[in-house]
This record gives sequence, C-alpha cells and structure tokens, in this order.
Amino acid sequence: MKTVAVERGLQPVREYLQAQGLQVVDLNNAVSDATNLACCCVTGADENLMGMQDVQMNCPIVSCEGLTPQEVYERVKRYVH
Repeated sequence: MKTVAVERGLQPVREYLQAQGLQVVDLNNAVSDATNLACCCVTGADENLMGMQDVQMNCPIVSCEGLTPQEVYERVKRYVH
C-alpha cells in the first residue's frame, strides 16, 4: 500500500486518513525518501507570494488549506487507489 505523508499541524487530517485505513507518516521524516509516497498533504503555509513551494517532492502535493479532513481524503483517494 502506498503511504501518505502529512505535514505537522494537520493532526485532524492525519487521524481521519488513518481511520480510513491509510498508512500515514510525518512529512518531515518522508522528505528524504519519497519513493513510496502516494502524495503529501501540506498546510499551504509553505507557499510564497508567487504560489511556489520551496521543497521539491517526487509525488503529488495536496494543499489542505481551507479543506475539512473529509475533503482532503477525497483528494488523496485519487493517488492512493
């Protein structure tokens, strides 16, 4: 099963994804080895004024800004299943 990395500060999202049966890891620990990640869930706070992110990942990024945990899960499902 693919793993979903979740940024710190998104505890409700982490808990909801785990309750749905997904394997969830901390994003900070997953940055060095993103080969088995389905996607990364981020707060959106890392975006600069141009809408660009500083960290480059080899997996899809799901911005959780303004979304409920259920809405995040709907987006994550596209990459996991």
